[in-house]
Amino acid sequence: MAGGGALHRLAGVWVGPPGPPSSAVGDEEELLAALRAGDERAFERLVRDFGGRMLAVARRILRQEEEARDAVQEAYLLAFRALPRFAGESRLTTWLHRIVVNAALMRIRRRKSRPEEPLEPLLPTFQQDGHAAVRYVAWDGGAEELLARRETRERVRAEIDRLPESYRLVLLLRDIDELDTAEVAGLLGVTPNAVKIRLHRARQALRARLDPHFRPGDA
Repeated sequence: MAGGGALHRLAGVWVGPPGPPSSAVGDEEELLAALRAGDERAFERLVRDFGGRMLAVARRILRQEEEARDAVQEAYLLAFRALPRFAGESRLTTWLHRIVVNAALMRIRRRKSRPEEPLEPLLPTFQQDGHAAVRYVAWDGGAEELLARRETRERVRAEIDRLPESYRLVLLLRDIDELDTAEVAGLLGVTPNAVKIRLHRARQALRARLDPHFRPGDA
């Protein structure tokens, strides 16, 4: 799993981007029309069908239950106000996902900033001949096998949460929520190149944190 390629697969298995409930896929246009008409039952259905997925997204970003629930409430308000401008170019699910991500990130921006833990101690170092100072060995089992274990999934989540905030957010938004580089750059107010660099470094750091737990015989 050198460099993060397998990490991307690993992350994508344990928690992927939120998809629409099966009951809502075929009639999103009908639901959207009812929402625009002010049908109260449609709003109730929106909360029922999408609330759990929106809360899961907010929890991943904010890591605090009360804040996550507040962010979802803010996201619903933002969505209701923006309904007249929603042209339907994307799925309703995708649109709501972007809104809750924005609401969660806005709450993070309002927090008092704290110094971040340096990431450098977790990044690869190299010998004078160019070879890596630490060579990672292949983990026992593939991503699917590892992630069938509950303790493995919990370990991955815990180690992601230990990353410095700016790297954790890039990893979540790119590898877990699968937003594209340009969108992540816009959400975080950085350049696309900065997103690519942070993502690469975040994957390397997470690989280093996970390696002691998943070496052959340890997982």
